Amino acid sequence: MQTNFTDEQLRDPDTARSNEILRTCVHCGFCTATCPTYTLLGDELDSPRGRIYLIKQMLEEDRPADKQTVKHVDRCLSCLACMTTCPSGVHYMHLVDHARAHIEKTYKRPLHDRALRNLLAYLLPNDNLFRLSLLGAKMAKPFSRILPGKLKAMVALTPKTIHPPSAHDEPQVFAAEGERRMRVAMMTGCAQKVLDPSINAATIRLLTRHGVEVVVAKGAGCCGALTHHMGKEAQSHASAAANIRAWMQEYRGDGLDAVIINASGCGTTVKDYGHMFRNDAALADDAATVSGMTRDISEIMAEIGLNEPVHAEKLRVAYHAACSLQHGQKITVEPKALLKMAGFTVLEPREGHLCCGSAGTYNLLQPEIAGQLKERKVANIEATRPDIISTGNIGCMTQIGSGTGIPVVHTVHLLDWATGGPRPEALRAPPAIAAE
Repeated sequence: MQTNFTDEQLRDPDTARSNEILRTCVHCGFCTATCPTYTLLGDELDSPRGRIYLIKQMLEEDRPADKQTVKHVDRCLSCLACMTTCPSGVHYMHLVDHARAHIEKTYKRPLHDRALRNLLAYLLPNDNLFRLSLLGAKMAKPFSRILPGKLKAMVALTPKTIHPPSAHDEPQVFAAEGERRMRVAMMTGCAQKVLDPSINAATIRLLTRHGVEVVVAKGAGCCGALTHHMGKEAQSHASAAANIRAWMQEYRGDGLDAVIINASGCGTTVKDYGHMFRNDAALADDAATVSGMTRDISEIMAEIGLNEPVHAEKLRVAYHAACSLQHGQKITVEPKALLKMAGFTVLEPREGHLCCGSAGTYNLLQPEIAGQLKERKVANIEATRPDIISTGNIGCMTQIGSGTGIPVVHTVHLLDWATGGPRPEALRAPPAIAAE
């Protein structure tokens, strides 16, 4: 794609990066075949290629974002299926992130939209405030029918159980069982430890059982992904910088072999810290170090090797590949291989490349499109007639779980159970039976 940025514009490192990305695009349109919003809406401007044109025009003209550009960029899930499909290697993620930051700086949204985005950016990264907000949403659930669309969507996703803070998420060290093979830092996150603290507990058990010492570093918290994808750079970079400092303190102290992430949406962002801080003289090297040693829990378990399973219940597991795992991190084989090693029958639903509609805050900000994607995803999953659904991202668990009676668990729950951990809570009741 030909671009016409001025020399002055290209002095800005973000614009220079966007220029590089735009020039790799050859207009082929392969991306339209796997884009969820184009699949649903059939509008070229709701495809990656269409959005690329809008972003190019906005950035080249160095003008504030307009309503049309904002509409179609907001509809992008950042599922990154287009990056998996693209034969030219267009790094759409960095381009759309730049566009969102530009929109946040130059476009004044309607008051209700601005207020909702600011509320989510304030609440979700703060686990205590998020927990309180869920309690409020649970009280509002009986009145959800009279709530406006986006508030109704938020209330509908409220979990049945509001968990208290977990002791596992406090800064501490969990000793390896037997001979120590590795020492890792585990990111506890923000929304996940409120929605399902058992994921972190299962991760710790699984790792320590396999000879891995697990550190919950003081000062680490939200990865910054939720605010990053809303274009709120200052807030997202502050969260990321806190993590970098916390983990590097451990790295320089008693040492770290890896940073472990069990929420794939977070993992995609943490692995991109090196890019996010490439122009920060104080943090660039440390950010690159953190990105380089970050591993999804499925990656590290594949490297270590799974212990011989001690539970052999032959469950049919529908594996949902989270977009941030399969497209963002290119991890496609390891989770399924581990589940098979653990003794489960792994099912792969149709249209596995399509997003479930969660996408961070997308199901709250674009509930209509997210709802259509959820229905499509659930129908494809239920068609496999599974006993249980497994995935590697809390957002997907929440989204899919709100549309089906089949239990949904994190992959780590099943790996922990298979190698000696407790039976997952979701399986302690009789599993739902798929419709005939």
